[in-house]
Amino acid sequence: MTAPPHAAPTRPGWEEIYAKSLDCVHCGLCLSSCPTYRVTGRERSSPRGRIYLMRGVAEGRIPLAEATADEAFLCLGCRACETACPSGVQFGQMLELTREQVDRAGLRPKLSRALERLALRQLVARPRRLRLAFDVLGLAQRLRLDRLAARLLPAALADASDLLPPVPARAARASLPELTPAQGTRRGRVAFLSGCVMPQLFGDVNRATVRLLARNGFDVVVPRDQGCCGALHAHAGDLEAARELARRNLRAFDGREVDALVSNSAGCGAAMRDAGHWLGAQGEAFAASVVDVCEWLDAQGLVAPLGPVPGRLCYDDPCHLVHGQRVSTAPRRLLARIPSLEPVAHDDPGACCGAAGTYNLTQPAMSRAVLERKLASLEQADPDWIATGNPGCLMQIRRGAAQRGLRARVLHPVELLERSHQAVLDT
Repeated sequence: MTAPPHAAPTRPGWEEIYAKSLDCVHCGLCLSSCPTYRVTGRERSSPRGRIYLMRGVAEGRIPLAEATADEAFLCLGCRACETACPSGVQFGQMLELTREQVDRAGLRPKLSRALERLALRQLVARPRRLRLAFDVLGLAQRLRLDRLAARLLPAALADASDLLPPVPARAARASLPELTPAQGTRRGRVAFLSGCVMPQLFGDVNRATVRLLARNGFDVVVPRDQGCCGALHAHAGDLEAARELARRNLRAFDGREVDALVSNSAGCGAAMRDAGHWLGAQGEAFAASVVDVCEWLDAQGLVAPLGPVPGRLCYDDPCHLVHGQRVSTAPRRLLARIPSLEPVAHDDPGACCGAAGTYNLTQPAMSRAVLERKLASLEQADPDWIATGNPGCLMQIRRGAAQRGLRARVLHPVELLERSHQAVLDT
């Protein structure tokens, strides 16, 4: 595709999108890495095609209409194109800014947009309300009302209900201690982002993360006034809410005198590393302090002993860890240290699983098509364990693996490291 001559942007609000679009040289090296292009084969459903649309709208050559809106939200935002791009195009930032403009222009379906905004702003961003909502969901699951609802609800909502794992009991979703002291020789002090969905559905992963850090010599600080990172809001085009949530976390973690701010959720870590983009200079130092738990422990070194965890392991890269944070080898090195755990390769582990925040709810058909490619490669590898470090990926791959009849258990890498350490304690 030949790029049109440079022209000044004429549409207000699109100046930054336009400036970033000029980095694209239209080489097409990103196409083979794009999940939606792989499925559709359509140029406009590729990163190059979407950038052409964005730039055309900014220059006033293309109307801001359904074609641009549809493609902005059909994109998974996996950022695999950024890894493939030789020109350093910041596609993820362009996508979020474009979605914001599409949202402001009123081009999204009004009912689904209203419901999404209500859920993200009034539930996900508010810890007490979110905890209460999961109380209700957990009760419904225990009474099997979720199965009844699945038969009565529209297909999209029934599919969303099926995606949820069993909600843990309230005690298992309790807040983490504000300070967990280091065990053995103290090597440093870190803060931990507990997240919004993680405490409600993956509290065991959060507790394992804190124990793992403490057993390896780090004091772990968990500020009470922290909250949602804003990733889901940014993906939905609600950058105003995302920026406010980033400011809240910046205040919560400010002045804690820690060596790093550790996250165990790929999406959250990538969002916080974007704080410089969202908040400017005040967010840059905050963003620079963020590190994934596997990246941190790999760099610092494990000192807690590890015992055997038998079986074959496929590690699958969460998109916002491998492409958003450029962390790939650290989790693999850590897991390779576990005795009796055999790493097994599978095709394209850096490809998206189709979860992509709320994408599997808003674009279920494309999400399933993307997931099928992933499941086929995992089925061929036939592992005992599948490890991935993001809550959306865990839910998506767990459900897909169960529906496909795979025997593998799907866990977060810290859970396997916790099992390995526990094997030593049990001997």
